[in-house]
Amino acid sequence: MTDEFDEFERQFAENRAANHDGKDSRRDGKISRSRGKRSKSRERKRSRSKDRDRKHKSRSRSPRKPRKKPYKYWNVPPAGFEHVTPMQYKAMQAAGQVPQTIPMPNTTLTHTTVPFAGSTISRQARRLYVGNIPFGVTEEAMMEFFNQQMRMTGLAQAEGSPVIAVQINLDKNFAFLEFRSVDETTQAMAFDGINFQGQSLKIRRPRDYQALPGMSENPSINVPGVVSTVVQDSPNKIFIGGVPNYLNEDQIKELLVSFGPLRAFNLVKDSATGLSKGYAFCEYVDVTITDQACAGLNGMQLGDKKLIVQRASVGSKSGQLSVQLQIPGLNLNQGTDPPTEVLSLMNMVSPDELEDEEEYEDILEDVKEECSKYGIVRSLEIPRPIPGVEVPGVGKIFVEFNSVIDCQKAQQALAGRKFSNRVVVTQYYDPDRYHRREF
Repeated sequence: MTDEFDEFERQFAENRAANHDGKDSRRDGKISRSRGKRSKSRERKRSRSKDRDRKHKSRSRSPRKPRKKPYKYWNVPPAGFEHVTPMQYKAMQAAGQVPQTIPMPNTTLTHTTVPFAGSTISRQARRLYVGNIPFGVTEEAMMEFFNQQMRMTGLAQAEGSPVIAVQINLDKNFAFLEFRSVDETTQAMAFDGINFQGQSLKIRRPRDYQALPGMSENPSINVPGVVSTVVQDSPNKIFIGGVPNYLNEDQIKELLVSFGPLRAFNLVKDSATGLSKGYAFCEYVDVTITDQACAGLNGMQLGDKKLIVQRASVGSKSGQLSVQLQIPGLNLNQGTDPPTEVLSLMNMVSPDELEDEEEYEDILEDVKEECSKYGIVRSLEIPRPIPGVEVPGVGKIFVEFNSVIDCQKAQQALAGRKFSNRVVVTQYYDPDRYHRREF
């Protein structure tokens, strides 16, 4: 009995011990879970605290500047408007001169593609009319010529070709040039009168041209050696009347440049036939020689005609001379010097030709031999240039004849003839000034 009781007590103790351990285990589990929750709660609190600290610190620092985003499309002017300011472009758009929506520029334009052709105003401002073009010229030749001239004179404002298209009307002998920008189009107006394959080109704005707001309508430079075909109305505009029909533009210009380089020249022609109307207009680069040229050329004998040369009237719509010179029966010798025994020959020699001794002697001999056919030559003077010294009369030849009659014969025979491919200009000269060597 005792043994059974002892065994029971032992089992009971073991069971109790086991039950106690189980409760402790469960309690420990609960405690462990509770601790885990508290630990996570503390971690969350610490995290929130750290976030608050970071926010607090970020507030205390100076604010960051936003990073600039590169502009890919903003402030990029449309093709043809590269030289128009935003304010000018806005005014043009408000006036309906450009589209309200601008197509994206094509960055892979071919040579003959017209950029931004949607704007009629822009296209008109980027085109030029070219008249008096050489017969049989090709569009490629004209494009190459003008692009080369634009680069040589520094008028091209970017890499590539300023002229992007050429249209030629061979039947009516004119062409249209189209440029990539408005400003380059304006600068190309400086080529008015340029010589291309033997022809003096006339460059004008097209008839439908309308000036763009704020844009210059005239070129900013004069191309050296180019004589404009537009003679602006000014006090220095010269009228040349009585021009023989057989003289072409180059021959008339040869007469005029004996006094100095020309800024502009225009031989008036019949629009239907293209033939000369017998008068022209010009202006010199050096305006101070205007009166000198008028005095030297007025009354010059050219073949069977005599020139009328004087300042043109300013403000006349047609640019003609004053009424006084249009009166029938006007004495063409009015204002000219009376015949003398001394004849001045102009537009025959250049300073360069006179520098060479052998060439100078040849010229002297040729002139004396020809003049001797019309009378006795007493003396002959050809002023020669001296380096560093201004010599008056260089470029002129003075011939003294034995009598006034002989001089008149020579004047009538030599005026209008050619010497060294130049048209000879003649004028009677004062004998006293000749003998004093006042050339």
